[in-house]
Amino acid sequence: MTAQILDVTDDHADYMCDESRRVGHAEKITFPKSIADVREALQISIENGWPVTVQGGRTGITGGCVPDGGLILNLSRMNAMGGIDSDRMTIQPGALLADIRETIKGSGLFFPSDLTETTASIGGMVANNASGARSFKYGPVRNWIHALEVVLTNGETVRVERGVHKANDLDFKLGRLKGRLPDISHLRRCDSVKSAAGYFVKPDMDLVDLFIGAEGTLGVVTEVTINLLAEPVQLNGLTAFFASEAEAIEFVRFLRDAGWGTRPATGVGPGAVGQLPSAGVPIAIEFFDAQSLELLRRMKEENEAFADLPALNPEFHTAIYFEFDCDVPDVVIDKAGEAIDCWFAEGEHEIETLKNFRHAIPESVNMLIGERKKTIPELTKLGTDMSVPDGQLENAMRMYHEGLAEAGLEYVIFGHIGNNHVHVNIMPRSMEEYERGKALYLEWAKQVVEWGGSVSAEHGIGKIKRDFLKLMYGDDGIEEMKRLKECFDPMNLLNRGNLFIL
Repeated sequence: MTAQILDVTDDHADYMCDESRRVGHAEKITFPKSIADVREALQISIENGWPVTVQGGRTGITGGCVPDGGLILNLSRMNAMGGIDSDRMTIQPGALLADIRETIKGSGLFFPSDLTETTASIGGMVANNASGARSFKYGPVRNWIHALEVVLTNGETVRVERGVHKANDLDFKLGRLKGRLPDISHLRRCDSVKSAAGYFVKPDMDLVDLFIGAEGTLGVVTEVTINLLAEPVQLNGLTAFFASEAEAIEFVRFLRDAGWGTRPATGVGPGAVGQLPSAGVPIAIEFFDAQSLELLRRMKEENEAFADLPALNPEFHTAIYFEFDCDVPDVVIDKAGEAIDCWFAEGEHEIETLKNFRHAIPESVNMLIGERKKTIPELTKLGTDMSVPDGQLENAMRMYHEGLAEAGLEYVIFGHIGNNHVHVNIMPRSMEEYERGKALYLEWAKQVVEWGGSVSAEHGIGKIKRDFLKLMYGDDGIEEMKRLKECFDPMNLLNRGNLFIL
């Protein structure tokens, strides 16, 4: 036996949770170093009827890699990276985004996915179809995955390659496994928005896409081949400050709708998968509301950890951060001149300073909640991850602000407004406020689904948002997805409880 399966002890406490702060339990844990180890661990689990929770960097915030008994299959030690082959690289699932970037540094190539948390593993990014700030131009990680090697519960290891392994209408075959994909396209109204909610299925699809965003429920990914792009010759980042949110959103619409190019599809399609998107399109368009800027002012004044943040003029009400991988068009410079002020950064090093400004917001929220947990241990923040169609952006922002004001809750709103995808972080001061915020979140989710939006644009569903997924697909859609899960995993061992309860 090559797979070393250990009894869980107090030394493994960190592996019982992820960034959702949800805490689970397990009896066994293993850290495979090879595909053979993974196959053997799965076989032992099948023989013993152990549920298997697949883990990577544990940076997710929906509880997707929190165990609910059985065996933890932690892939962090499967982190080898192959050499660059033309514009592709094959890596193991435990490789971290930061390590991928370091490995390709100086090659003239780059990996477009730009998550806030660079300690995310590529396996976790695949599992949740992660995206990040630069998804406005480059789309989610799905667009940059060429092939996957997957260990199935029937003992087979299959390689699934884009353009090679495809469904025939809704029928599919992978190795000895064959079946029919769920017919849920008519139940999903969010095809035009950024979404990481539920299985990605459609007729004649590339079967590699079936595993991307499946949250580890269909097989264990043991190898990932990514597409790389030519590194931009230049990068320019700008932060424009406005006197009102309405002016800021009007500027966002200008950036999105000006005639210098069309942004790529939110999912997969011609010109999106592994190919260079249209030139001149902004890479990223990010939003910071008045409460976010006020929180940063407060943290800079009260906490030494934020002393290096730049001072924010009291007149700055709302901010928009945007990036170009080319010269900033003159029309954009002229339009940005209507803002109160505009900070400019050139090159990756200077842009990193502006990114630190953006990252300081969730860090501040987590720090505040951490302090409150000292007196109310069960308290956590509430963070939304919903996207809406283009025409509903203003309505969604109004819904958030009015609901929060009426409920008397402390909050910030920031994030990927280019994709109509902002994060509302509610910071409860009591469990009563937490319950009030949770009820509000559910109200919003119902409305977002009515508008044709997604309840999860990039974080996935995990174990925390299963009720939200049901809002999107209904009982019929969930039953269809369960049938697919049963085809791949008849004993319901893999990442049990993610997406739905079987």
